[in-house]
Amino acid sequence: MSGAHGHLWHHPGDGPLHRTPAHLKLVALVAVMLAVVAIPREQLAWHVVPAVAVAAVVLVSRVPPRHIAPRMLVETPFVVFALLVPFVATGPRVDVLGLALSEPGLVAAGAFLAKATIGVVASLTLAATTTAQELVDGLTRLRVPALLVQITGFMLRYLEVVTGEMGRMTVAMRARGLEPRRPRHWPVLARSLGALFIRSYERGERVHLAMLARGHVPGRAPGGSR
Repeated sequence: MSGAHGHLWHHPGDGPLHRTPAHLKLVALVAVMLAVVAIPREQLAWHVVPAVAVAAVVLVSRVPPRHIAPRMLVETPFVVFALLVPFVATGPRVDVLGLALSEPGLVAAGAFLAKATIGVVASLTLAATTTAQELVDGLTRLRVPALLVQITGFMLRYLEVVTGEMGRMTVAMRARGLEPRRPRHWPVLARSLGALFIRSYERGERVHLAMLARGHVPGRAPGGSR
């Protein structure tokens, strides 16, 4: 797609990371995530090392912070979960701003939030420096099963289609005096999201039937022998 929605995640550029083959970036991302997950939650300070490494990669990538910062909103569910953990976890309690919070819960929440933030920033950097086609080609070079590659390719292709449709629905709501950010308009937003889900599902069904009508076999590369 072209236009504003064509670069939902990708940021065009010619930095060193943009020129790095996609399969190498995918391997590096998996390696970083495995290293971060392996850090014991009690050793919160150890997260500084991968955090600094990821920050350095962001600087080298030449992707401006204004591109990554708004997309950090995808981490919101993780932040909400981390904020709830100290309240529901068991163990010794500690007083924080007049609230009795679980000490093990605070440690677990801090470690969880650190891991999630590092992972989100690393993933957004990969997305910003790699086009959807490059990502699919990288998965193919890594010999990922063909079915998973096809699913990933369709997901990336139609993610921008659905996002663009949601953007047009938002514009239509605002043209009618509805502001989705206002609580009193949230019921309308909820109904719009429901309608978007149904339309997206129906679109997927139509695409699937069209592919079957053209002789496509799920899990097999197009044009391959039966």
